[in-house]
Amino acid sequence: MRKIPILAVLVLGAVAVAQPPVASASSHREAPFITKNPKVDGTDFYMFNSYETGRTGFVTIIADYQPFQDAWGGPNYFNMDPDAMYEIMIDNNGDGVEDITYQFQFSTALANGGKGLGLPIGPDGGAIAVYPVNIGAVDGTGGMANQNVLETYTVNVVTGPRRKGKAMPITNMSGGSATFAKPMDNVGEKSFANYKTYADSFIYNITIPGCSATGKMFVGQRAEPFAANVGTIFDLLDAPAGVLTGGSTLAARSLVPNPLQCKNISTMALEIPDSCLNIATTGMSKGIIGGWTTASVRQGRVINPAGSFAKPSVEGGPWAQVSRLGFPLTNEVVVGLPDKDGYNSSEPVNDLKSPLAAYAEYPSLPAIIVALFGPTVKAPPTPRLDLVEVFAQGVTGVNANGATAEYLRLNTALPPTAAAMQNNLGAAQCFVAGVLTLANPGCDPAGFPNGRRPGDDIVDIVMRVAEGFLVPGNATGQIPWTDATIQDQSQFDATFPYLTVPNAGGSPAGGTPACVGTP
Repeated sequence: MRKIPILAVLVLGAVAVAQPPVASASSHREAPFITKNPKVDGTDFYMFNSYETGRTGFVTIIADYQPFQDAWGGPNYFNMDPDAMYEIMIDNNGDGVEDITYQFQFSTALANGGKGLGLPIGPDGGAIAVYPVNIGAVDGTGGMANQNVLETYTVNVVTGPRRKGKAMPITNMSGGSATFAKPMDNVGEKSFANYKTYADSFIYNITIPGCSATGKMFVGQRAEPFAANVGTIFDLLDAPAGVLTGGSTLAARSLVPNPLQCKNISTMALEIPDSCLNIATTGMSKGIIGGWTTASVRQGRVINPAGSFAKPSVEGGPWAQVSRLGFPLTNEVVVGLPDKDGYNSSEPVNDLKSPLAAYAEYPSLPAIIVALFGPTVKAPPTPRLDLVEVFAQGVTGVNANGATAEYLRLNTALPPTAAAMQNNLGAAQCFVAGVLTLANPGCDPAGFPNGRRPGDDIVDIVMRVAEGFLVPGNATGQIPWTDATIQDQSQFDATFPYLTVPNAGGSPAGGTPACVGTP
C-alpha cells in the first residue's frame, strides 16, 4: 500500500474518541534534541495572501522561533543564535524541493567597540562594564547610545538548492545596506515608553534580488501568537469531555484563557510580491506555492575553556538541520519519540521514503486515547485517505500542486479575506458532508489549510478534521470539537507584520507586569 507523509495524520493529534481530544502548541519543544537548543526551535510557520488594505498581490510569510519566552527573562533576554542559519523555503513548481530560500543569519556585539558600556566608577574614574542590555531609555532621544547589546542580521535569497544555488543579498531600500538592525526585546516600559513605535521603525522596505517590486521585512520579538490549552493536554487529557465536544458557539470555544498569552517569541516576517515568487503559470502547480522553515547549526562545536562574549565557542563544519516546521502540529503530536529528532533533520521531498511515513498510516495517538478513555466512538478506519488529499497533496482545484510532501500550501490566486470577515475555522466551512462547497455560508477559502493566517484556530480545525469531518456520513466528524481556547483574527493586527507587540518585562513605577501570575 502506498505510504503517505506524516502530515496526512497530523490532525490525529486531536482525538479518535468522543472524549477529551488532544491539541498542542504548534511546535514548541517538540523533540528531545531541540529542547537543548531553544534558540533554533521553530514554533510556528504562517503563509498567506496579505490582507492588509492596499497590499493585494503580496504574500506574507512568518517564521517564529524560541518558544515560551518570559517577558521578564533578563538580563540577557532572547537574541538569535549568531552561529545558526534560519531559512524559509519556497517550492514553486510542485516537486517538494526548494526553489527559493531566504537565509537569515545574525550577529551580536557589545557596544563601545566590543567593550560594552561602562560607568566611570573604577580606580581613578576608570570605566567599569555594566551588566544590563541597556542603561537608559532606548527609544526616543536616547536611541542606541543607551543600548549595550547590538543585534544585526543579513538575509540572502538563494535560487535553486539552498546549499548550492546562487545567493544574493536582500538590501534596504533606504541606503542600500545589506545589514539590518534588529530591535531589542521588550525589556519594559521604563526602557521603552512606546515599544510599538520603536519596533515599527524596524519594518524595512526591501529590495529583493531579481524582483522589480518592493517587499517588506521585520525581524524582532512579538507576543506569542499561538493559542492552545497546553497544560491540560499534557496532563493525560485532564479536561471535561462535554466542554471539548461542545464548541458550537464562540463562547463555548473561549472558556479557557490561553496559557501562552503571557509568552513572547522571535519573529522573522517577510512580505513578498507574489510576482517575485516565480509561481508556475501552467500545470497542476499553477499559482500555488509550498513553504516551510528550518534552522541549522554547524556540525562541530568546541567550547572555549576561557569563554568570552565574542567567542564562547568555536563552530565549524557543514550545516546540520536541527529544526523543521511547515504544517503545524506534525512533529509535536504525531511523530513518535524515537523519530522526532529525525523529522527535524529531514526534508519534505523525502517524506514518502522516510520511516516517518508509517506514523501516517498507523498513528499511535488514537490507541492511546482509547486506552485512557475507552472506545466510546470509533475513529475512521486507517489509512485516512480523506486526510491525504487535504494535508499531503492539497485540495484538488484549490491548492493541490502535484507534490506529496509535508508543508504549507497556498493558492496565491485566491483573493485574501479582509480581517473583519475572516472565519477562524479557516476553510472548514467550505465543506458540506465531505464535499467542497464554496457557496456554503461561512466558507473562507483563504484560510487554513490553504496556507495559514495568525487568526486561524488550527487546533479546533485539526480536531474536527481528525474525527472525520471530511468523511461523508461520519457522525463523529460533525461534532464541534474544541480545546476551549480561542484563536481569532481580532487578537492580531491587520497590518504587517500582523503579530502584536510583545509583552513587556516591566511596567510603570516598578509595578508588577500585567502577565505575572496569569494562568
